[in-house]
Amino acid sequence: MSRSGLKFLAVLLSVLIVAVLFAGLDDLPRGVRAQIDSERATLVSAQKQLDATEAEVSQDLTQEPDLFRAVPASAQWAATLELQRTALQSAAGEMAELTRLEKANRRADRQRAAELLAQERDRRSEALSEAAGIERQAAHWIDVKKHLPDEVQQMDRDYRAIHGFETAPLLAVVQKAETDWPQKKADLDARVAAIRDSVAQSETVWLKSADARRAAAANDFAHLDFSALMGAADTLHSTAESLPRSADEIKALSGQLYTSWDKLLVDMRSHGGTYAQKLRTVSTRYPDAAAKTGDSTSDERWVTVGQPTYRAMQNDLGMAVEHKHPGQYDSEAERVAQPAGFAYMAPPGQTNQYGYWDHHDGRDFWVFYGQYALMRDLLFNHSYRPLERYDWDGYYESRRSGRTYYGHDSATGAPRYGSQGTATQERYSGSTFAKSGGFKSSQYASKPGGFRNSPYASQGGDNSPHRFGSGSKPSEPHSAPAPRGFRPAPSRPAPSFHPSAPRRFGRH
Repeated sequence: MSRSGLKFLAVLLSVLIVAVLFAGLDDLPRGVRAQIDSERATLVSAQKQLDATEAEVSQDLTQEPDLFRAVPASAQWAATLELQRTALQSAAGEMAELTRLEKANRRADRQRAAELLAQERDRRSEALSEAAGIERQAAHWIDVKKHLPDEVQQMDRDYRAIHGFETAPLLAVVQKAETDWPQKKADLDARVAAIRDSVAQSETVWLKSADARRAAAANDFAHLDFSALMGAADTLHSTAESLPRSADEIKALSGQLYTSWDKLLVDMRSHGGTYAQKLRTVSTRYPDAAAKTGDSTSDERWVTVGQPTYRAMQNDLGMAVEHKHPGQYDSEAERVAQPAGFAYMAPPGQTNQYGYWDHHDGRDFWVFYGQYALMRDLLFNHSYRPLERYDWDGYYESRRSGRTYYGHDSATGAPRYGSQGTATQERYSGSTFAKSGGFKSSQYASKPGGFRNSPYASQGGDNSPHRFGSGSKPSEPHSAPAPRGFRPAPSRPAPSFHPSAPRRFGRH
């Protein structure tokens, strides 16, 4: 063959190779064709499933005519199933068009194919869902009939439990709490009234269901309103279960009134993207509102937190990140970080059950009574030195504006409280935070209080910044009331007080 002939064959071969390579580029994408094949099989299965559902429901209606006459919704089941069959027929029409597009095999039809697939899937899924719902309802009512004697017996047990519910122990707890904490009377009365209302409502439901219960006992389905009977049964059962739980909740709320507590941030650590805080909860339980002493306990544990929470609270080492006064529910706790122990001080010139103001060398100092020595040591990490009048003034003004008070060390110009506070560095020198150089690396900055994302926040509480006095209107300086419900300790001569040297961690 001549050289020119060889060249021609080479060119022709190249053209054929290119034609083969590009021959499939105008086809309907392989993925779309695969979806059409899969959906075609699924649609056939759905049609068979609908046939089976219709047959099952029809059999149920035929075998239990009296039962389903008592279920008004059953009258619409046949029509609803017929609508779903029509929907599947529409889906079949869309599948027929998809088949034509599949045979035409044009890439330009891919968008239309995608639209048809979506429409067909939606029709099929909705039709099967509606049909399955009807099948479940039919099976449910047949099961109800089967267990109807048990259901009527359960109604009787629930009614007896409600009728026999003993409220005397609850009322005794509530009466004492309302006597000790009159400001909670309206709320506690409303909660008790809700229990009484549910009992009264259950009595009404029981009486109104008498005919239905008699018909059920006699298997008289022609005169039985199943829906009304089941609704009554649900109401009675729900009330029987909720009464003890509601009573326990009210008792628990009443008990919370007799406790004050503080949640202190006593240590922090971070490593490799993991953040943790150590929380000390100091609780004091009082026997009644007039008690001058209470039993103090504490609990400490490490809690893993997210970086935002850690960063938001990194300036608050040693601070009370939550505080609750006696006479409050836990949900009413204050969540503006504050120096530990400050919430227990009375306004200058006043005393309260926790302590008194002493005057020495022209200066006023707050002194805790001896019976609160354990609580004081837990709050101040065993390194308490009396608090001066200027600390109260600064704390009070900060609380009025909803901000955290960090104090001021006149000797160094640094804050006194929080992670960069001089008092904190003394009290928590042995902490993990201190040993890791935390006192040097964190820059102190005053900020508004309130930690909405704090893992220590009580459930259901108000997260907005609280003012001094636990939500009451700000009083004029130096006239804030003592914690609610307590009676001030009797006046006593102010003894002289000589500030002692600070005690170190671990000493009493």
